[in-house]
Amino acid sequence: MTGWQEALERQARARAKAGLTRTLRPRAAGDAVVDLAGNDYLGLAVHPEVVRAAVGALREYGLGATGSRLVRGSTEAHAALEADLAEWLGFPQALVYSSGFLANLGAVRALAGPGTLLVSDRYNHASLIDGCRSSGADVVVAPHADPAALAEILAAHPGRDVVYITESVFSVDGDLAPLAALHAVTSAHGALMLVDDAHALGLLGPAGAGGVAAAGLAGAPDVVVTATLSKSLGGAGGVVAGPEPLIRHLIDTGRTFIYDTALPPAVVAGVHAALRITRRADDRRALLKRRAARTVDRLRAAGFEMSAPAAGVLSVFAPGPEAALAWASDCRDRDIAVGCFRPPSTPDGSSRLRLTLNAGISAEEFDRALDVIVECAP
Repeated sequence: MTGWQEALERQARARAKAGLTRTLRPRAAGDAVVDLAGNDYLGLAVHPEVVRAAVGALREYGLGATGSRLVRGSTEAHAALEADLAEWLGFPQALVYSSGFLANLGAVRALAGPGTLLVSDRYNHASLIDGCRSSGADVVVAPHADPAALAEILAAHPGRDVVYITESVFSVDGDLAPLAALHAVTSAHGALMLVDDAHALGLLGPAGAGGVAAAGLAGAPDVVVTATLSKSLGGAGGVVAGPEPLIRHLIDTGRTFIYDTALPPAVVAGVHAALRITRRADDRRALLKRRAARTVDRLRAAGFEMSAPAAGVLSVFAPGPEAALAWASDCRDRDIAVGCFRPPSTPDGSSRLRLTLNAGISAEEFDRALDVIVECAP
């Protein structure tokens, strides 16, 4: 074994000792596991209308986009989806990426010009953190979802171009940022606000248009929205929505857009069908809200400490990384899939089970899943 391989082996042993080893678990099509780990909140990934739309585009376009968006990868399906996403989110234009991670990287880097200060919420997703790190801009990490702390930070940097970066519904604990109050601060100081709406899209706001729309900020000239298309919309890809000059800048200069192969047209068509369903899916949103309340009642009554959900993400605190891993594994052995979040995925260093609710599973499956989670607790 060469020296660099030995170094990697030492790092692997250290991770194993700390309970931080990760394992891939391939799943078969149509497995019987009750899914409270994936992000298919509205149960649309297997919806017949979504599948039909994807199959139709697969027949028309073939398997892949065959190139980047600026070469051969832009299709009429991409343009139609972008137009409807922009209208739904309430912004002038939208641009679709092959992943939400790349959309976040591209948006952060596009907004970070020379001398820009990026102020990033402490609990932000890794894609936003990596966007800040790769931008070359000065970065301040802000206390979590705290308008007063944000005001102090901005007051300490008068005259600078500032972008405040936050999620709407946070991806680990599922809490909702006070977007209106945070925007009042950024607006008063002339700063921009970038909001990753990934875990609110489809679940909050009018017709499921997201947390930004729910806060009354859709279309605000000093707000930019990003999101993934892989959660409530059941597919894959990402989107940046904002004013026309930003979208033009991303198309002309954004490396994660220019040099990446486009999202396959079949996925684009499926996501577009899911968007149409989502806009009229008030019944599914109501079901998820009831299930979130039911989960909190059941697990807190059993003595667990957990977050208060704003949408479809809930976290249940575990004693440590090894306990969290064993808890999730025991649930999986009983055909219940739950998320296991350990450092570095958790911003505060503690470990959790992360539950992501799904309107597509039956009431009986859902209740059984809660029972198994309680019974398998360490």
